[in-house]
Amino acid sequence: MSRSTLPLIYSCSGCSNVAQLANTLAVRLDRSGLAEMSCIVGVGGHVAALVNKARSGRRIFALDGCPLQCVENCLKQHGLHADVHLILSHYGLRKRYGEDCTQAESDELFEQIRQLIASDARQHESRQETMA
Repeated sequence: MSRSTLPLIYSCSGCSNVAQLANTLAVRLDRSGLAEMSCIVGVGGHVAALVNKARSGRRIFALDGCPLQCVENCLKQHGLHADVHLILSHYGLRKRYGEDCTQAESDELFEQIRQLIASDARQHESRQETMA
């Protein structure tokens, strides 16, 4: 899949364990070639090139660490919504400061998100074929 057809992934990068896990997962998905990570701070900061990328029509995955949903709220500033929005604290992780999530937690969520991206891509392709 060409980089320009990959879904965009935006992540929280706040100071809690779940925020940092969201960022780590987004980086792993980007480096694995499963999604293209883009800068949610740039979207929230109204940086034209980054807002335009978010508005490009590509599928958007949002990884928020906690129910504050900073990623989704940055997108909403521009009338955008994630096609898939995950809140990591809804996956049994407790928001904590001064500590990190475990590698096992990271690996488990990475695999779940990898499968979700693959499933979403298949469903999106199927809808596109139906509309054609």
